[in-house]
Amino acid sequence: MSDLQKYIKDRKARDAEFAKDFDSGYEQFKIGVMLKQARLDAGVTQEELAVRLNTKKTAISRIENHAEDIKLSTIEKFAEAVGKKLILKIA
Repeated sequence: MSDLQKYIKDRKARDAEFAKDFDSGYEQFKIGVMLKQARLDAGVTQEELAVRLNTKKTAISRIENHAEDIKLSTIEKFAEAVGKKLILKIA
């Protein structure tokens, strides 16, 4: 079980509201978690990433914590700024 799966299982057990709305918000949540993990793996702070993307730290926080309605181009820029590539897969 991945760290993300463990987190989801634990959070659902602790937070009834999270569990109730999980399915509808999962994709946005997952994108934010993936972006945050990529940033952390690169050893980059939110402030450093904001400078790289010519934005504010609050914008990075919003992306990581509320990644709803985020543009694909924004995700791609975020990934590139932390040394990653965006790979889109439809299964």
